[in-house]
Amino acid sequence: MKMTNQDIWRTAMEQSAIDLNCGPEDFLRTENKIVYSRENPAARKYLELPLSCNLVSYGNNIVASVYPELESIVSAYIQKYPAEHCFETPNLHVLNEALLPFGEKLCFMAEYFLPDLTRLRAGACDFEIRELHAEDFAGLYLPEWGNALCEKRKELDVLGMGAYDGEKLVGLAGCSADCETMWQIGVDVLPGYRRKGIASALTGRLALAILERGKVPFYCAAWSNVKSVRNAIKSGFLPAWVEMTAKRTQFVESMNR
Repeated sequence: MKMTNQDIWRTAMEQSAIDLNCGPEDFLRTENKIVYSRENPAARKYLELPLSCNLVSYGNNIVASVYPELESIVSAYIQKYPAEHCFETPNLHVLNEALLPFGEKLCFMAEYFLPDLTRLRAGACDFEIRELHAEDFAGLYLPEWGNALCEKRKELDVLGMGAYDGEKLVGLAGCSADCETMWQIGVDVLPGYRRKGIASALTGRLALAILERGKVPFYCAAWSNVKSVRNAIKSGFLPAWVEMTAKRTQFVESMNR
């Protein structure tokens, strides 16, 4: 059955509900919601559940999935500030300082994008585009393809689109089967080949190929990664939800070394 935009959004909210241990309808409420984080085998594979503090908003409210001992401080935070300000400075410093005595710090912040079927298209560029599969990725786990493929979770890399200049791979979009219903897209283009429409052509074509397989493609970018956000929008994706996640202080400090 062909998907609609409504199907895509419903699938995303259902997956977020699995990840956060809440109901899909909770993201549509006007009031905020606190739930306790739990392990779930159906959650996105890269999530290390339970999470101490994970805030998610689809634009209506905030659903916070937390450790029970953090419920009161997180609840106070999300009730004090408007939802959109809870994910940015200076307000997020308030939450970060409240988490410190528990050995936690805010760590990951990202915006997630879903395809708009009225805008999604198989883009074109001046290079040959080939569909790639898991067996084609063996020699491609290299730094230049670190966004498109993930060496730590090779078994999840299931499909890709490559742009070739002759036999030279110059751009790669890959997707990982992060959960049963949704596959995440990442893309890389070699420096000398950027700003030639390669990234959007690969992203759009890969998204369509994912949809043909009955899965929902999604795309993640940091707010400050302007070129990645532009690629998402140019490829036919629109902002869908945002997340902010705390991790152990030692983990955050190790990432900053």
